[in-house]
Amino acid sequence: MMRFRLITYNIHKGIGGVDRRYRPDRVIATVGHYAPDVLLLQEVDEGAPRSRHDRQVDLLGDALGMPHRAYQPNVHRKVGRYGNAILSRFPLTDVLDLDLTLPFKKRRRALVAHCRVRYDQHTRTVLLLNVHLGLSGFERTIQLKRVLTSDLLRHTRPDTGVIIAGDYNDVWGTLGKRLLEPAGFKPACFRRKTFPAVLPMRPLDRVYYRGALAVDRSFASRMIIARQASDHLPLVVDFQFNGL
Repeated sequence: MMRFRLITYNIHKGIGGVDRRYRPDRVIATVGHYAPDVLLLQEVDEGAPRSRHDRQVDLLGDALGMPHRAYQPNVHRKVGRYGNAILSRFPLTDVLDLDLTLPFKKRRRALVAHCRVRYDQHTRTVLLLNVHLGLSGFERTIQLKRVLTSDLLRHTRPDTGVIIAGDYNDVWGTLGKRLLEPAGFKPACFRRKTFPAVLPMRPLDRVYYRGALAVDRSFASRMIIARQASDHLPLVVDFQFNGL
């Protein structure tokens, strides 16, 4: 059976949600425990004083043994910036940015890449879209509609595996039923509570998929170190390809 494990995780720049300490080792330990093949991260720092000027996409990628990486800085500060990242054990190709920014709102983009998943002699392509949607309901609706009506998705074959994952900031869980499911996407997990990490009450992090994929298992981490590492918990999904 051809399988791969995906994690989506808002790492909060490696800063603990309670103690406010910069400890990237806790993120590394949390992710390393679950050994993902594909890792979608939000709030990833680069060159910021609060995170020792680390380029976190490489710091984490090197520590986790994930050689294939894409980084998308969205928010620029006086010194440093932060945004989304994709790390993978498999090659990433056709990396691009999909603009989701609305006037007078924080800059938001989706980080998009094709991932060439390999198993024995088989290779299958999955289209990954890593999102961190806005804080207001109307903003999230417009952003998700932009994703769903993008040329990229409209020109993707129906049987190609597509995953839209990340921090949806969707407190009430309405985006899926209103927008994603009518577009043929399925939820990989049902309201797994991921925020705040220390006492999870809200399912802000989501994974939706379509195409020749099926979900074998999904869960949110409940490790003690995961509750300390960020203000979100990582969401873990084990996928398999239909027909293989």
